[in-house]
Amino acid sequence: MAYPFQLGFQDATSPIMEELLSFHDHALMIVFLISSLVLYIISLMLTTSLTHTSTMDAQEVETIWTILPAIILILIALPSLRILYMMDEINNPSVTIKTLGHQWYWSYEYTDYEDLMFDSYMIPTHELDPGQLRLLEVDNRVVLPAELTIRMLISSEDVLHSWAIPSLGLKTDAIPGRLNQTTLLSTRPGLYYGQCSEICGSNHSFMPIVLEMIPLKYFEKWSSSMM
Repeated sequence: MAYPFQLGFQDATSPIMEELLSFHDHALMIVFLISSLVLYIISLMLTTSLTHTSTMDAQEVETIWTILPAIILILIALPSLRILYMMDEINNPSVTIKTLGHQWYWSYEYTDYEDLMFDSYMIPTHELDPGQLRLLEVDNRVVLPAELTIRMLISSEDVLHSWAIPSLGLKTDAIPGRLNQTTLLSTRPGLYYGQCSEICGSNHSFMPIVLEMIPLKYFEKWSSSMM
């Protein structure tokens, strides 16, 4: 959950988000080193009298500034490709959830259970209980087992939407007529909030997502009570 005036990412709750945070720090360090080098060269040129003004050929320098950027790009590309493949990998999901975006609410169907489906609407501000979050609470939370691989099948019934949970590193477009797939795995129980991340109309800001991750034994009791 984000807090006011937060500058960084939310705390990672999944292995994928931990990898994304590490890659962000890795790329940011490279950018910092390049910026420092460029700033140093600019300051050096401004404060030092020019020499060798008649030099017309510098093969060594040209070789360095051709090879060095290529090496830097490789150092950025390889970890990025590794994470992309990890995000697309499906490892024997324990539960499959079908998610449909509507204007302006989400509907969920637990495909492994019979007749377990519901709609999830935002709770209006005047109906919130003390301690609930404005524009983020819903009447029906998505309850899932923690520490298990969950497959999400995401689509839309009207316009483009996007199902996003920042702390889990998830953002998948909901496209009419197309079924997109993503996986999530929470390393600990808790409540995780998200929102629609694709402008989908006048009430785009009022499509929150709430995941309630609980231990498996409590999830089995919940699923039994819902059917």
